[in-house]
Parts: sequence; C-alpha cells; structure tokens
Amino acid sequence: MATIAPAIPKPDIFPRDDVIKALVAELLQNAVAEAQVRGINLPADVPGRMTAAVPMDSLSVVATLVAVEAVVGFELKDSLVRTGGYASVQAAVDHVVPRIQAVWEKKKSKGKKA
Repeated sequence: MATIAPAIPKPDIFPRDDVIKALVAELLQNAVAEAQVRGINLPADVPGRMTAAVPMDSLSVVATLVAVEAVVGFELKDSLVRTGGYASVQAAVDHVVPRIQAVWEKKKSKGKKA
C-alpha cells in the first residue's frame, strides 16, 4: 500500500510575478492602442515599450485591474490608480504593484485573525 503525503499548504506570499505579468499584458495593449492614436512610434522590444513615453490615463489603468483581480482573488478599488494617469507602462506598474501588494497583505492578515 502506497503512502500519500499530505498536501503542503502554499505560503501566503504575494504573487508579485503573476500580478506584474497580468498588469503588464493589459497595459502594453493599451499603450499600443494609445500610441497608434497619438502617432507615437513604439520600440519593437518589450523593455522599450515599457518605458516609452506613452500617456496612460487613469481610466485605462483602472480597467486593467480586472486582469489582476483574477490573480489576487478579490476586487481592487479604483483608488489604487493615481488620478491623472502615468507617463509610461513602467511608471504605472511601479506605482500600482506596491499598492496592490499592500491591499493583499492587509486582506491576508485579516483572514488569519478570523
């Protein structure tokens, strides 16, 4: 008879890489569309597109939070996004990801107390 090892619970670690991946995928799509409308030539490489000066309005960034909600498992508030938007995809990621992490950690700590 085979012995089955008990499942090892996943540590409560913020899924930073998955959050960034989901956010960047959505933001890059928005950046490409915005660049086309504004006549901005984007670099061909992803790192160049991340830092290219393409305005990212706050409503567009708020819309991308839906993709991140699937990763974190809860609804994210619009207030995580800076009013007025960002100058690039990278600027949006740099501002929003730590704020998502703070909300995630707060929710996880409340869950442990319950």
